[in-house]
Amino acid sequence: MSSYKIIIDSCGELLDDWKGDSRYESVPLILTVGGEDIVDDETFEQKSFLAKVAACPECPKSSCPSPEKYMQAFECEAEHVYAVTLSAELSGSYNSALLGRKLALEEYPEKKIYVFNSRSASVGETLIALKITECEESGMSFEETVAEVESYIDSQNTFFVLENLETLRKNGRLSKVKALVASALKIKPVMGATKEGTICQLDQARGINKALVKMVDYVVEKTKDSGNKILAISHCNCPKRAEILKEAILERMELRDILVLNTAGVSSMYANDGGVIVVV
Repeated sequence: MSSYKIIIDSCGELLDDWKGDSRYESVPLILTVGGEDIVDDETFEQKSFLAKVAACPECPKSSCPSPEKYMQAFECEAEHVYAVTLSAELSGSYNSALLGRKLALEEYPEKKIYVFNSRSASVGETLIALKITECEESGMSFEETVAEVESYIDSQNTFFVLENLETLRKNGRLSKVKALVASALKIKPVMGATKEGTICQLDQARGINKALVKMVDYVVEKTKDSGNKILAISHCNCPKRAEILKEAILERMELRDILVLNTAGVSSMYANDGGVIVVV
C-alpha cells in the first residue's frame, strides 16, 4: 500500500484521531477582527473570538494560506498527497493550493498531488478527507481515489441554520433592513450550498427550532441511499443544539454513521455563535 497524506485548510474540522497523526495536516487561514490577526490553528480560542466578533462593528475577514504554505505541506515523504479546500466560490484557498501544487511539482515532478475543491466548507471538508482515507486504506490507486472522491463531492449536500445573522449583514450578504426585520421577527434562514459551491437560501422559519425542523426535512429529502452514508454536524458553541439535531435526524433516517464536531476558526466566523452546519 502506498503512503499518503491529506492536507485540509483550517475551515475543515479535524477528527480527534487525526490530530498528531502525520498523515493529516491542517493549513491555517488567518482571521482578522478589528485589525487583529488570529491564526486559525490549535491556538484558536472560540469563546474569545466570538466575543471579539460581537464587539467589532466591522465584518471579520479571512485570508487564505499562501501557495508557499501549501507547497511546504506537499513536500513530504508520502507518495500520494491530497489537499481539500473550502469552496473556490467562497475563498482563494483552492487556487492557492493549486499554485502550491505547481511549485511542489517543479521540485518533485514524480510526486502525485491532487487538490480537491470541496464546493462546501467545515465538516464537508472533513467528510471528503474521510472518504480519501477510506479509498487509500482499501488499496485504491491514486487515480481511482481521485475519481471516487470527485464523484463523492458531486453527491454531497450542505445545509446550515444561523442563530445570528450579523456576519452575513456585515459582509453585505444581507441588507441592513432585511437583517433588522429578520431579527425583530426572529426569522431564521435555512441555507444551503449549490452544486457550484455558492451559498443559497432554501427556506426560512420563525424561530431557530422551526428552522432546524425545516433543515431536517431538506436533509431527509435530498439524501438518497442514506444507510450507506456518513452525516456530519458541526456546531458553533451550541453542543446541546447539535445533539438534539442529531437525534432528530436519526429518528427520520438510517445512516452508516453520524459525526458531531465543534467548528474551528473559519467555520466559527461564518456560522457565528449558535450556528449549525449539516453535510451528508
